[in-house]
Amino acid sequence: MSVDTPMKTRVLRRGGRPRRAGAPTRRRSRISRMWAQMAIGLLLVVEIYPLVWMFLTSLKSNDDYLNHSTWSLPTTWEWGNYTEAWTTGHIGLYVRNSLLAVVPSLALILLLGTAAGFALQIMVWKGRSLTLLIFLAGIMVPSQMILLPLFTVYFQAGLSGTLWPLILTYTGTGLPLTVFMMATYYKSVPRELFEAATIDGASILRAFWSVSLPVVRNAVLTVGLVQFFFIWNDLLIALTFTNNQDLRTIQVGLLNFTGDFGATQYGPLFAAICINVFGTLAVYLFLNQKVMKGLTGGAVKG
Repeated sequence: MSVDTPMKTRVLRRGGRPRRAGAPTRRRSRISRMWAQMAIGLLLVVEIYPLVWMFLTSLKSNDDYLNHSTWSLPTTWEWGNYTEAWTTGHIGLYVRNSLLAVVPSLALILLLGTAAGFALQIMVWKGRSLTLLIFLAGIMVPSQMILLPLFTVYFQAGLSGTLWPLILTYTGTGLPLTVFMMATYYKSVPRELFEAATIDGASILRAFWSVSLPVVRNAVLTVGLVQFFFIWNDLLIALTFTNNQDLRTIQVGLLNFTGDFGATQYGPLFAAICINVFGTLAVYLFLNQKVMKGLTGGAVKG
């Protein structure tokens, strides 16, 4: 007489047919994928729908915006709102001022922050730990506390009425975080690279420009992306140091956006917001791909 072992035992369905042991696992896997897809779909709606609504609102007339539902489609597609935002709303001037303030500030932040991170982490000298702590203390200083003293200094130095207060303030407020991030990244760089460069006769400047920068270019690009959005989206500093319309940045311009005769034209206003949002979104998507490609392709092989 034979005895069924656990390996031979089968679970029968109704009708006597054996049930596969992996069926419940596959069913749970399908349910998990379904919930994951639903969550991703919900996130896409939450992220994309406001952009679609903002774009549709930018094509409405003032009558559509004031007398119809907020969620209704435009009765007439007012593409001229973008032209009015660029000319009457002076968005072109505000974008130019933002670029004139952001580009020099970003260049100084990346150059000085990368050099400081190299000096604090790679070079050996007394007091570097204390210096790094001083830089870190700068992160904890609120921007609101330094605006009034800086305004007084810029006024006495004759810099008021220019974009230099914005450039200097953006550089000073962006350096602490940049130095900390670059010093942290330099900590993971193999010291053998700089030792080999020193043996080959490279000076400190040559080691910084020719050895360290190619290695940390991914970190520089990442920090530059973060700082770009911090500076571009700033309102408080730009509102404090810009005292006339010719110096307004894009955020201050949107805050004081008016149409003809000082009336708020909501269609051109939302068109100006779309120009700002979709422009920075395109920059983010482009640079984000560059960062990801650099992180995967620029690794140092040990």
